[in-house]
Amino acid sequence: MSEKKPVMKNPYLPSWEYVPDGEPHVFNGRVYVYGSHDQFNGFVYCMNDYVCWSAPVDNLGDWRYEGVIYRKTQDPLNPDGAGALYAPDVTVGPDGRYYLYYALSNYSVISVAVCDTPAGQYEFYGHVHDANGTLLGARETDDHQFDPAVLTEGDRTYLYTGGVCFPRDCTLGGAMCTVLDKDMLTILEEPVFVVPSARDSAGTAYEGEEFFEASSIRKFGDRYYFVYSSVKMNELCYAVSDRPNGGFRYGGVIVSNCDKNIDTYKPADKLMYFGGNNHGGLVEVNGEYYIFYHRHTNGTNYSRQGCIEKVQILPDGSIPQVEMTSCCGGEPLEGKGEYPTYLACNLIKDEKPINPNFPIWMQNVMPRITQDGRDGDEETGYIAEVSDGTTIGFKYFRFEGVKKITVRMRGYIKGSFEVKTAWDGEVLGVIDGIQFTNIWKTYAANIAIPDGVHALYFTFRGSGSGMFGSFCLE
Repeated sequence: MSEKKPVMKNPYLPSWEYVPDGEPHVFNGRVYVYGSHDQFNGFVYCMNDYVCWSAPVDNLGDWRYEGVIYRKTQDPLNPDGAGALYAPDVTVGPDGRYYLYYALSNYSVISVAVCDTPAGQYEFYGHVHDANGTLLGARETDDHQFDPAVLTEGDRTYLYTGGVCFPRDCTLGGAMCTVLDKDMLTILEEPVFVVPSARDSAGTAYEGEEFFEASSIRKFGDRYYFVYSSVKMNELCYAVSDRPNGGFRYGGVIVSNCDKNIDTYKPADKLMYFGGNNHGGLVEVNGEYYIFYHRHTNGTNYSRQGCIEKVQILPDGSIPQVEMTSCCGGEPLEGKGEYPTYLACNLIKDEKPINPNFPIWMQNVMPRITQDGRDGDEETGYIAEVSDGTTIGFKYFRFEGVKKITVRMRGYIKGSFEVKTAWDGEVLGVIDGIQFTNIWKTYAANIAIPDGVHALYFTFRGSGSGMFGSFCLE
C-alpha cells in the first residue's frame, strides 16, 4: 500500500518549529522559505539562527528541513550574538549566487551574506554602503534600515527597507527603495520613499493602512507587488506599480492573522484569533498564488509560526482578502481520522466577568497553542488553557459519513464540548464526561456531521482549565 501524500495544512511546518516573517522563493523546482527564527518560550523576537525549509513545487505539504544556513555570530558587527537576526530575504545576483539580506536588531544597517546554493552555508559578504563606503543607515539623513526585501533585475538589485513606523508621533517616512549595483552592496540610486508612513499619508489611499514594517516585493507579469504590514499590525496589505522604484498604488488587505475585515462567516470586526504583528510574502507556484504570513502562539509575541493561504490575483491585478484556514485555503482536509488541535485557525473565548468564589486559574483564562518540552524538542503542539466559553475552530473539512467524534484531553477541567459547523451555529451534539486528569484521556460521542465541506468548532462548557490535544472523526 503506497504512503499517503502529505497535504497542505497550517501551520505548514512542524508544530515545534517557529519560523515567522516567511519569504518564499522558487529555485530549481522547489519552494524555499526564508524567515526569522523564534524560540518556543522565547522572551524577545528572533532568538535563533536562520534555518531554511523547502518543498517541491508540486506539493506544498511536503516540507524538508534544510538546516541552519546562517548564524547570528557570523556578522562582524555581532560576534557575541547580542543582536538578533531579524526578517531576511534572498535574491539571485547577476553572478548566479544567492544573496541573503538581513538586519540585526541592534543596528540600523543592512547586512548581506552569500552562498552558491539556495540553502547551503551562507557566508558574510558585506554591508550595503554608498560609493564612499559609508554604510546605509549610518548616515545622518538616513531613515531606519529594517526588514529588507530584494528584487534583482539584470545588473540592478532593488532593496526595500523601512520601519518601525508607529502611527503616533511618527518621524520615519515609510518604505524606501534603494537601487544597488551589480556587486549587490554599493548604492547606485539613493533611497526614495515608495509607500508612506502615517507621517505623510494624509489625503492618500494609504490613510488608515499606512506602512508600519515588513517589506516584501514580487513581480508577476508586468506588475510589481509590494506587500507590507500596516499600522494595524495584524494585516498584510499590498500596493501595485508598473515600475519597481515608485508609483505604487494602494491595493488592499491580503490577509489578517485574526481575520479582521472578513465578513463571510462572522461580522467583519469580530476577531477570530489573537492578532499580533504580521510579515510575509507572495509566491507563484505552477500558476497559483500563495501568501505566507505568521500567527502568534504560546500566549506571547515571541513564538510565531508560519502559515500559508491560497490567494487569487484577478485580471485587474487586485487580490481579495482571504480567510485564515487550517487547510491553507486549498483543498479541504479529509473528514476522517485524527487531527492535532494546533491546526486550529480560530481560537476565541466568551467574555465573562471574574467570579470571586473561584481561583483565577480556574476562570477567564485565555486559550493558547503551545507544546511540551523546550525549544527544539519535537513535541506535537496542542491547545492549553481551555476553559468555559472557549471556542476552537478548524476550516475546512470534506465530511462524508462522520457519525462519531472523539477528543483527547488532560488537566484540571470538568465539563463537555459542544460540536458545531459554525462558531455561532446549531449544536450538532455534545461530548460529555470530561474529567480532571493528569494524563491524556479520550472522550467520545455519536455525533453526525452533515456531508459536504464544512468548518468544525468545539465550544467548552464547564469548570477548570485544561488541554485539548487532538480529535478523531469516524
